[in-house]
Amino acid sequence: MTVQPGIETKLPPLGITMGCPVGIGPEIILRFFSKSERQTGAWPVVIGDAGVLRRCAKALGIGIPVVDWQPGASCRPLALNVLSLSDLGDGLCWGSPTIETGRAMGCYIEESVRLIRQGQLAGLVTCPIGKAALKAGGYGFPGHTEMLAELCQARDFAMMMAGATLKITLVTIHQALAEVPGAITREAVLRMITITGRALRDDFGVAQPRMAVAGLNPHAGEDGMFGDEEQRVIAPAVAAGRRAGWQVEGPFPPDTVFHKAATGRFDAVVCMYHDQGLIPFKLLHFSDGVNVTLGLPIVRTSVDHGTAYDIAGKGLADPASLAAAVSMAEAIVANRQKLEAGSCRL
Repeated sequence: MTVQPGIETKLPPLGITMGCPVGIGPEIILRFFSKSERQTGAWPVVIGDAGVLRRCAKALGIGIPVVDWQPGASCRPLALNVLSLSDLGDGLCWGSPTIETGRAMGCYIEESVRLIRQGQLAGLVTCPIGKAALKAGGYGFPGHTEMLAELCQARDFAMMMAGATLKITLVTIHQALAEVPGAITREAVLRMITITGRALRDDFGVAQPRMAVAGLNPHAGEDGMFGDEEQRVIAPAVAAGRRAGWQVEGPFPPDTVFHKAATGRFDAVVCMYHDQGLIPFKLLHFSDGVNVTLGLPIVRTSVDHGTAYDIAGKGLADPASLAAAVSMAEAIVANRQKLEAGSCRL
């Protein structure tokens, strides 16, 4: 992760949404803060339910004070500073979401975005939500990304999975494999090249991003023997990306392109479909991967795992992805701040 030095302006804290109150979000937050020994940077705050966090800390024997925080106030170091937006009481059961927990997790997201837009928070790190509970709570979104895009009125957004070794973006995401070839168009591939390049440059501080584009078919089609999407759609989009000024190559055979990126030849891989990108990514970054939403006016990173209802409340959750998401959000905030300061000097 590239962090650009030189800007000393005091920033507000990052916000961390608690996610589903009966998932592993409360535990990974408590474990992350109890292990944190940071000496610099603003102490992040949690947007969630202080009562849930206190009960979780007591049940799991995690010794960190949970204190109330209000926007504009200073954060207490070595404590869990919480803007408490719900009071769900003692009747919750780990792993069993309700309409009330769904309503609460949606409220945490809405308020976090509002505070960022007001300058009270520097950016957002999200813990996992339960999509069915979110819908039951009255929020008609399939997930975080779409909800955040709507709240921010963003129309050109995308998901990046990012780690120290590999970064990937996806031309198609949650679609049946049978539908993928029809969804891959020149415009869609070029759009993802552009969004990925801008994010690498502006958010990750890569001055000259190097991108690879994966093919769709085995051996990238083998000159049309195994499919013609590479020749007909993907290669023209790559050529258009180069004409637009991006350092982009491909389409590469999917079975070799991730090795090229992981060994340093490329900064990111633009993938054609969900599992093509997520399988190699999670092989390398199962514990410390980060989900980054590109194209938003706010900074948003997330853990790359779900609510893990099956282990919630059992003391088994790993905070590594949350730690990585916080670190990445801080770096992106710093890079955007440097970029903004540079623009102001023009």
